Amino acid sequence: MNPTKKVAVVTGANRGLGFEASRQLAKQGYQVIITSRDESKGKTAALQLQNEGLDVISHPLDVTSEESSQKLAEFIRQQFGKLDVLVNNAGIALDLRTEEDSIFNTKIDTLQQTLETNLYGVLRVTQALVPLMKEQNYGRIVNVSSGMGQLTNMQAGAPAYRISKTALNALTRILSSELKDTNILVNSACPGWVKTDMGGPEAPRTPEQGVDTIVWLATLPDGSASGGIFRDRQLIDW
Repeated sequence: MNPTKKVAVVTGANRGLGFEASRQLAKQGYQVIITSRDESKGKTAALQLQNEGLDVISHPLDVTSEESSQKLAEFIRQQFGKLDVLVNNAGIALDLRTEEDSIFNTKIDTLQQTLETNLYGVLRVTQALVPLMKEQNYGRIVNVSSGMGQLTNMQAGAPAYRISKTALNALTRILSSELKDTNILVNSACPGWVKTDMGGPEAPRTPEQGVDTIVWLATLPDGSASGGIFRDRQLIDW
């Protein structure tokens, strides 16, 4: 273990944006902990990046579980004694391209399940891990959001997903405000429409393009912005 290395956690990192963000952070010299609900998938993803010569390990994490979130915090404390970066990437989109695309067909259960992961999951993990940041008065928290959650441009379609991302943006603002007297910065990132399992093959952006702003926010210097939402490294409207 290298005590000078910054330590980063990326949730939902066995594929897609989380996997690519882990790769890019590790390329910048971070010790990265890939977390995944499916332990075997997480190990496979970590091995792939290790084979690229990157300092990556995996740890299971179910963001819908308080116990799982606390176990991750204990593991990080025992192994590294600190945490520098948290990328809250784990998310679901149950109503994209389904009959529930209309708010009038949305099942409350779908909304509850979506919020459980996309909002409560982020809060659970953040509550568990922020103490490790507070102890060293350093941290960068990036909540992976979406332009579909912008109230400014709010439209119909995928209502559960949209509502969850709007709520996540509110959480970003609240966390940032509460941490304003610390060196822990909290921002939302909109990766754009990216070729992932969620985004689909028609999406114009590669995962590498999608994670650029996420990684940029995760590595901001002291005194940088907090409490904003960014796309292509530019502040955008809530």
